[in-house]
Amino acid sequence: MTRSQDHTRSMVFRNSDLPGLFHRADETAVARQREAVQDTRLQLWLLVLGALVFALPFRAAGALSAAAYAGVLWATWRASRRRAASQWQLNRSAAEFIKSMCWRYAVHGTPFTADRTDADAEFLSRLEQGLAELRKTGWSDPRTTEAPDSPSELITPAMRRLRERPFQVRKETYVRDRLIEQRNWYHRRTVVSRRATTLWSATISLLTVAALTLGVLRLLSVESPSITAALLSAAAAACVAWSEIRRHQPLIAAHSLVEEDLAAMHTAMETTVGEDRWPAAVYETERIVSPQHTDWLVQHRR
Repeated sequence: MTRSQDHTRSMVFRNSDLPGLFHRADETAVARQREAVQDTRLQLWLLVLGALVFALPFRAAGALSAAAYAGVLWATWRASRRRAASQWQLNRSAAEFIKSMCWRYAVHGTPFTADRTDADAEFLSRLEQGLAELRKTGWSDPRTTEAPDSPSELITPAMRRLRERPFQVRKETYVRDRLIEQRNWYHRRTVVSRRATTLWSATISLLTVAALTLGVLRLLSVESPSITAALLSAAAAACVAWSEIRRHQPLIAAHSLVEEDLAAMHTAMETTVGEDRWPAAVYETERIVSPQHTDWLVQHRR
């Protein structure tokens, strides 16, 4: 195969082709998310356990219940020290920012257009500026405890190869490996959130109906265990708190809107976007998939 033929071949670009700094931030985000979820789950379970044990008919129930509530205080203190939730969000923002910048550089998205002779320097400058802003908000840059990444490590060989390919190759690679991949991801998350919302809504309703039934029986002077009603209420409250923390309901709307926007952008890229409008189209796509855009939709589209 000749060099020119090889140059026009389709190219696959995956997360494995991104720089090591992305992978370190991504791995930290996953680990901190797991810690944050475990902390919250432990607190809610201990609250329900405290109410459940207190309802048991033996003398040690009070002591066990107190121990469970003390465990809640300890779990809360530990969570405040670890700051897992904030580090999860910051590392996720860092990872997605790095990924977005790498894609924009590799496919000539704004401002790394084909006519720029200083694209490498501009990429490194903008990357460091964005990461500096994240450090101001509390992000722990892994490079502060490790040897700093060299420019050649931040711009990987795969990024350079894709950047050197013709427009049609870059377009095909971006649409397939970035836009469609992200669109499918948002679709899967919407399905998962809908299922979770249905499950938790049904659970909360059943617990509430059970507590309501006991309350009505007591109102009608029918003997019913008040402790059971209190336990059901505590369990329902824990389910509500868990559902709110996981943000399933607002994420359904946000992810659906992002998926619709990506579908519209996909159609435009396949039909009307030429090489002259390509840099702006890539920039807009990256804006749509940014965590900040999703958070904005969550806050304003409930």
